[in-house]
Amino acid sequence: MNDRYDAGYGADGGAPYELVGYDEYGQPVYRQATDQQAQQAQQAQQYDAYQQQGYGYDPYRTGGHQQPGYDPYGTGAGAPQQPQAPSYDSYDPYGAQQGAQQGGRSGQDAPYDPYGQLGQTGQTGQQPPVTEQTAHIPQQPGPAGDDQEPDGSAPEYRTEQFAFVEEPDGDSEDVIDWMQFTENRTERREEAKRRARSRIIALAVVFALVAAGGVGYLWYAGKLPGVSDSGTGTGTTTAAGAQKRDVVVVHLHDTTNGGTATALLVDNTTTEQGTTVLLPNSLALTGDDGSTTTLAKSVEDDGSEGTRTALDTVLGTDIEGTWRLDTPFLLTLVDLVGNIEVDTDADVPDPDAKKKGEAPLVRKGKGQTLSGKMAVAYATHRGSGEDQNAQLERFGQVMHGVLRKMTSDPDAATVTVQTLGQILEPPLTDKDLGAFLARLSERAKGGDHKSALLPVQEDGTLTAEASDSVVKDVLGGTAKSPDKNAAVSVSVRNATGTKDNTEKARVVLLNGGFTFRDAGAAGAAEASSEVVYADAADKENATEVAKTLGLPADSVSKGKTSANARVSVVLGQDYEPGS
Repeated sequence: MNDRYDAGYGADGGAPYELVGYDEYGQPVYRQATDQQAQQAQQAQQYDAYQQQGYGYDPYRTGGHQQPGYDPYGTGAGAPQQPQAPSYDSYDPYGAQQGAQQGGRSGQDAPYDPYGQLGQTGQTGQQPPVTEQTAHIPQQPGPAGDDQEPDGSAPEYRTEQFAFVEEPDGDSEDVIDWMQFTENRTERREEAKRRARSRIIALAVVFALVAAGGVGYLWYAGKLPGVSDSGTGTGTTTAAGAQKRDVVVVHLHDTTNGGTATALLVDNTTTEQGTTVLLPNSLALTGDDGSTTTLAKSVEDDGSEGTRTALDTVLGTDIEGTWRLDTPFLLTLVDLVGNIEVDTDADVPDPDAKKKGEAPLVRKGKGQTLSGKMAVAYATHRGSGEDQNAQLERFGQVMHGVLRKMTSDPDAATVTVQTLGQILEPPLTDKDLGAFLARLSERAKGGDHKSALLPVQEDGTLTAEASDSVVKDVLGGTAKSPDKNAAVSVSVRNATGTKDNTEKARVVLLNGGFTFRDAGAAGAAEASSEVVYADAADKENATEVAKTLGLPADSVSKGKTSANARVSVVLGQDYEPGS
């Protein structure tokens, strides 16, 4: 039997229908056969009749057909029926009617074949030709019987149920775009993490360098706690004499009441400390001819050049320039910086007051704001019964206030100096003074500026004990190396009990080619004289000084000298003038 013609005849007894396959719901698909195909189908039907009479039973259809009336699914239809021509207008989505047209069997005897095996070629191995009319054969049919019409017929088919539906490929592009976005975002995150790690490492390195630099600076400047200040190079500070200092002397001239006040402005560039050293007018100076004079008289008689040289000699300093500041220029300077604040220690009357008893121009108190006129009045004020040092200290307060209010920018400070309109004495220039004052201003604003009064005795001389704290520590007087051809400075302290012995020793030393420094008189007489040198190179000079004064050779020894002299002499009662 050929399964391809297991279809039967049409209702009009015409040509039989040919089974060509199954649709997507499991329904058989037929087409009308040709005359040859009809004849073959008729023979197959006769052969099927013999099979129905019991000539064999093949439940799996390997060699024959099932017995007539056998219903393996219990549908109740055992008699063969005349096959009907399929209608493409009927709709059977789950293949409920698919067994009705199988293998020449009539009616609904054919079993349900979900995979379309009944449409395969029969045992004869022959396949008749078919027409060009074909149909689509789907792979997976649905369950039969669910969508049948109430009368048992198959539902109508619709055209769109046989159309192929293509999935849009836009989703694949979206997926690719999303993957690219995710990959880019991941790369950006990784790059941001790498940059963050690089910044952290860089900041750690910078912090370590800054910390190391700060510790190194503190060590160098001697500000590191627990470090000795006796030397340099091994955890100690720079010796006072080896420090670098810039020094400018300023003379305040009171053009109204007369008189002068002198101070040294010192910028220690090694320790970054600023100091205003106040010099009393009674300070004794030695002229080029060896004569003794006072600071006040030297300013008036010798002028700035002679006074600067004398100060270098007595203090062992190296003054770079002289700034003559008359009171009108001081008034302008204070007004230019925008007034100053001073803790005043006295009430200062108004010099322009017409009547007595008027309110003072400057009142005593802390944090007093002074204009230019008030600053000049306070800096030059000397109360009744006060010595010159009181007025000198007020001048120092005004200078400190000016430095605190002045700009720290060198160029701006230079403009301020030029605005004063004063003429500076060579070698000091506007630019040099402006840069110098700017550095001191920075010190004053940072709390690294102070004022110090140079202590002198009544006769204007410096004592070794009193002068060392200023001359040696602040000015670094001992660090000044005199020229090889310069006269050796000798300080003389009179401990003989006879006042005139000082003058006699001065004359003898000047005649011997030495420079005389008066160290004053001792409080008590001493029996033996002493000649002391600090540097081994001055031992020969000390021996020559002893010979010049008529002192024994064993009086020469190495020890501590006065801050302003290379050789120090203490005249005892064994000293005999003219010997």
